[in-house]
Amino acid sequence: MLSETGVSLLLLVAGVVALYAGAELLVAGAGRLALGIGLRAATVGVTVIAFATTAPELFVATIGALDVSTDIGLGAVLGSNIANVGLVLGVAALIKPLSVSETVMKRHVPFMVFAALLLAAFGVNGRIGRLEGAIFLLVLAGFTAYLLYYVNADPMPVDETPEAGDRDGVSARDLALVGGGLLALVVGSRWLVAGGTDLLLELGFSELFVGLTVLALGTSLPELAASVVGAVRGETGFAIGNVVGSNIYNVLAVLGIVALITPIEIAPSTLRFELPMLVGFTVLLVAMMGYGRRLSRLDGATLLAAYLGFVYLLLP
Repeated sequence: MLSETGVSLLLLVAGVVALYAGAELLVAGAGRLALGIGLRAATVGVTVIAFATTAPELFVATIGALDVSTDIGLGAVLGSNIANVGLVLGVAALIKPLSVSETVMKRHVPFMVFAALLLAAFGVNGRIGRLEGAIFLLVLAGFTAYLLYYVNADPMPVDETPEAGDRDGVSARDLALVGGGLLALVVGSRWLVAGGTDLLLELGFSELFVGLTVLALGTSLPELAASVVGAVRGETGFAIGNVVGSNIYNVLAVLGIVALITPIEIAPSTLRFELPMLVGFTVLLVAMMGYGRRLSRLDGATLLAAYLGFVYLLLP
C-alpha cells in the first residue's frame, strides 16, 4: 500500500503527463479545425480553447466558494490570471518569441484590461454581490457576441489561406482530438491540484496559501501546457490568444457565476495585494505587447521573474 505522500506524488506525476498529452491533442486538433473552417489560430485560441481551459478555474472557484470560503475561490482566479501572464507567457516567450497580431491587440486585449479594471472597481468595497456577477456575465455575453460578429470581418492573408483541397471543414477526427485533449487537460489539472494540495497541507501550509498558489497554478497548467506546446509547434497565435481569452473568461465567467451562486467576500489582504498585482501584471503585459507587437525572450524572462517574485511574497 502506498503512503498518503506516495499517492500525492503519484497524482502529481500523472497530472503532468495527462496535461502534456492533452495539450498535444488540443493544439493539433484546434489547428486543423482552424485550417478546415478558415479561422485564424489566434481567434480559435481566444474563444474555444480559452473558454475550455477555463473549466478548471470554474470548478475550483465554485467548489472552493461553496465548501471553504469565497476568498479561496477568488484567490484561485486572481492567482491563475497572474500565473497566465507571468508563468505561461513568460515560459512560452522564452521558448520562442511570440508575435502579437493586430486583431488581438485591437479586439481582444482591451477586453482583458477592461475585465481586470472592472474586477478591481467592483471589489474595492470588499464584496462582489449578485448584481456585479450579473454584470460580469452581461459583459461576457457582449464580448462573445462581438467576437462572433467580427470573427470573419477580415479576410485571412493570402499566405495563411488554405488551398481548396486542404479546407475540408470540420471532421470527426479533429473534434475527437480537441475533445480528448480538453478531457485530459481537465483531468490532469485535477490530479495535479489534488496531489499538490495534499502535500502542502501535510507540510503545514494554510488553505489560503494553497488556494493562491497550488490551486491557482494547477488551474493555469492547461493554459501553460497548451501555450508551451503551441510555441514549440510554431503556433504562437495560440499562446497569446489562449492567455488573453482565458483571463477574460476567468473574471467574467467564473467570478460572474460564483457571485450569482453566493456573494464573494474579499479579504482586506486581497484588496491590498492580489488585486493590485493582477492589474499590474495586466498593464505590464499590454505595455510589452504594444512595443514592437511581440513578446521577446527578454520579455519572457521579465514576466517569469515577476511571477516568481509574486510567489515569493506569498510565502508565509
